[in-house]
Amino acid sequence: MKSFVIKGDIAFNETREKIKTLENGYLVCVNGICKGAYKKLPEEYKNLEIRDFSGQLIVPGMTDLHVHAPQYTFRGIGMDLELLDWLNQHTFPEEANYSNLEYAKKAYSYFTYDLKRSFSTRAVIFATMHTDATVELMDQLEDTGVISYVGRVNMDRNGGVNLEEESAEVSLQETGKWLDRVKGRYARTFPILTPRFIPSCSDELMQGIGKLSKEQNLRIQSHLSENPSEVAWVKELVPQSTCYANAYEIFDTMGNENCPTIMAHCVYSDEKEMDILKKHGAYIAHCSDSNMNLTSGIAPIRKFMDAGIHVGIGTDVAAGSSMNMLKAILNAIQASKMYYRLVDQSVKPLTFEESFYLATEGGGSYFGQVGSFKEGYEFDALVLDDSKMYSMRDLTVRERLERTCYNDADVVIREKYVQGENTFHRE
Repeated sequence: MKSFVIKGDIAFNETREKIKTLENGYLVCVNGICKGAYKKLPEEYKNLEIRDFSGQLIVPGMTDLHVHAPQYTFRGIGMDLELLDWLNQHTFPEEANYSNLEYAKKAYSYFTYDLKRSFSTRAVIFATMHTDATVELMDQLEDTGVISYVGRVNMDRNGGVNLEEESAEVSLQETGKWLDRVKGRYARTFPILTPRFIPSCSDELMQGIGKLSKEQNLRIQSHLSENPSEVAWVKELVPQSTCYANAYEIFDTMGNENCPTIMAHCVYSDEKEMDILKKHGAYIAHCSDSNMNLTSGIAPIRKFMDAGIHVGIGTDVAAGSSMNMLKAILNAIQASKMYYRLVDQSVKPLTFEESFYLATEGGGSYFGQVGSFKEGYEFDALVLDDSKMYSMRDLTVRERLERTCYNDADVVIREKYVQGENTFHRE
């Protein structure tokens, strides 16, 4: 049933800078669409079923804009390494295992089981270069109720043993076969072209991906300016480029407002790259946990936001140690404080309101009208029980929400809705 009312303590971003709260408010869902949040239930909705969660927090579902499904089972390992060494020592050898479909089935079952029970209602996901395993992941994701984009990874160079496609031609052929297999197969799970990053993809392969994106109106996800060694490497590989983002532009893989590309990280994106990102309507997936774990640096998120660039939050498992979006909200705030204190004191830290916005409506906008309880938005919602978070204070809804992000171990997800469907109670 996709038409109902939820009663509880409601919180969502009215603007990027302001969270609206309603204590003992009513949140209306009609046919999977939010019809608004109210202090008093309007007469026209009084015949709908009321699901009473009085005293519990009701917040929008969250969007994980960048996560690697095949890395989930080794999260939290190898965190003393920097990016390129971590990829070669841990990530690439692990992803090579996904040529074995039985291995992939089991490993992806761990990822999808936990994703279903996470704070994420939407996700944009990297798989591996293995077609059968990627279809298996998409099959499993469809059953979670989470709405996602999933990419079969392209990489025809610098992948190491058993993780390198024979050629650009083979990579593109396999991508075509994968797209044919999943076309029309799912209601909630969609393909996205996924060149891992320029060091893993030859010029021929990048050009082919750009052409395929245009021909089939397919979105692209990749990585950008994550680590100084990576940035220098790209300059060697594409010497005609003016910057890393321009290398993607050269291969026609930066997308546009109607078919936006997601670029993860952007730690070292300067004003030149910012102009390119904004010009193409690209989204930045801010992955602060990953950037700290791999000693990559601190992305200047405030600068991106003030420049009018689309920004959301990604957990980037397994360089990020958890798929917990509450932790990701907290990490984004803390990283911005360090950027302010240690890098540039003219760039103010993110407020709690702003970081919460990035995790909900900011990243959710990649999927359309998603991530808010404004009228007309798709009804993605979380019911959070924070009753075990004891306090001597009489806290406001806003204070409870902030405390929940800082003390997420003491909160329980009671219900999770995606487009009005309770994904915890699916058949």
